[in-house]
Amino acid sequence: MQPLLRTSTRRLFQPSASIRPLLSTRTYYSYETPLPPPYPPTETAILSSALLHVPSSGWTPQSLRQGARDAGYLDASTNLFPKAEFELVLYHLRTQRLGLKERVQFAEEAGLGVTGKVSALVMERLRGNVEVGVQGRWQEALGLMSLAGNIPPSLRELFLLADEMWFLAGDEAVDSSWYTKRATLSSIYAATETYSTTDKSTDFKDTEEFLNRRLEEARVVGGAYRNFREWIGFQGVATVNMARNWGVRI
Repeated sequence: MQPLLRTSTRRLFQPSASIRPLLSTRTYYSYETPLPPPYPPTETAILSSALLHVPSSGWTPQSLRQGARDAGYLDASTNLFPKAEFELVLYHLRTQRLGLKERVQFAEEAGLGVTGKVSALVMERLRGNVEVGVQGRWQEALGLMSLAGNIPPSLRELFLLADEMWFLAGDEAVDSSWYTKRATLSSIYAATETYSTTDKSTDFKDTEEFLNRRLEEARVVGGAYRNFREWIGFQGVATVNMARNWGVRI
């Protein structure tokens, strides 16, 4: 079997056989201009250190303070983060999103369709929570994201993640489906991420099955809802469901 994709060898476990990655030297993706780091060096040092304390202390000011100390700064340096512990969640979301292009690279000869690539990218992103050690605390993170003041940046990160996944999967559509696909994938990802927090199966097997069912449903619905008004109505329901998945009372 030809390689399907290349992922980091730091992974704690392997995806299911349907998308099992093997090392490959082929890449399909590059930015013409490297993206700048999402945070300045001092903030990066504190947040990256603080993230190591989330498994034991949660997404809390305590983790931030301990991260500052580990990085060689005073506790008062946590004032750099006006969003407090939610900034730690955003740091994780952003670094995981930006790291996908290095973690997953599809071989040209693999023959994996766009939907299959999207599925692989979603599962890789979810496994990133396990790699970092925050999966057991992810319901707390979802709770922080659902707070009124945190919803706009959370939704923005979700949309950017969906955009990144479609781009990495090789989708080049520039018509109105560009919006449809990103809105739909955002909803599917939010539901799948929530499902993963209670998944006790080996290697997220149940989560992957849940994801692929949602992707298939979206494919069928996407083919049926060609009328613009019907599409708007469908996306309204999808957006409401996405918000509910994050604990928003709608």
